[in-house]
Amino acid sequence: MSIKIVADSLSDLPKDLIKKFDIEVLPLTVIFEDVEYRDGIDITSEEFYKKLKESSTIPKTSQVTPEQFREAFEKYLKTYEHIIYIACSSRATGTYQSSVIARDLIEKDNIHIFDTMALSFGCGIMVLKAAQMAKEGKKVQEILLELEDMKNRVDHIFTVDTLEYLQKGGRISSTKAAIGTILNIKPILTVKEGLVSQLDQVRGKKKVISKMIELAKKRSTDIQSQVIGIGHADNEELLNEFKRVIKEELKPKDIIVTNIGAAIGTHAGPGTIAIFYMKK
Repeated sequence: MSIKIVADSLSDLPKDLIKKFDIEVLPLTVIFEDVEYRDGIDITSEEFYKKLKESSTIPKTSQVTPEQFREAFEKYLKTYEHIIYIACSSRATGTYQSSVIARDLIEKDNIHIFDTMALSFGCGIMVLKAAQMAKEGKKVQEILLELEDMKNRVDHIFTVDTLEYLQKGGRISSTKAAIGTILNIKPILTVKEGLVSQLDQVRGKKKVISKMIELAKKRSTDIQSQVIGIGHADNEELLNEFKRVIKEELKPKDIIVTNIGAAIGTHAGPGTIAIFYMKK
């Protein structure tokens, strides 16, 4: 049974793994001062953060359109028996709804749409698992059941370097952002029921990594047997330190490092660091 796995650029999948598992990634659009860029195609994450730091305005993102989905679905229906589109949280982006509209226009029952309720590589982990299973020849229902199990267990722990982008993107209030900045509070965030939610907080950058590791230990199960993900937004220095401590403290089976792309980075901002794994 041939199955095509489709994702979008919110999943922050590393390019080498996209190629390895032949995943179709549809790009969201990032709008910088009236110029449109396809996330990961017209602009790399490095170029995006450079522009973000230099620009006086905050960019906007635009979801994948129903027409883009329709074109992709119709293209792959010619050569694959089934399509599984694995979406980031429907509560955080309209991209999921665009895919539903496209499927309903085509009226085919072999287009399967799965809402992970996750963000960034929290969704990406599920995409990779589905792609691996598809490559192994697993059936559609087996893949969808595995995704349902993972949906209930995938965890995100992340922090941002500044509250500015969360505030400007409407994720937190301006009052909360101002107080946090004055007190040098670094929030430890997660994704709960499809939306960004505060998990904890620390005073100052130095305590961030140790707190994130502490929380991951409490919330994870058998992390030594897991392949976990680390995401960063233009923060190689903190990434390297984070990776070192994770290897020492959590001892995972393996680590996948990914760049947080423009679609997520617009709201999180440069300096963001994240860990993705399976929780209890």
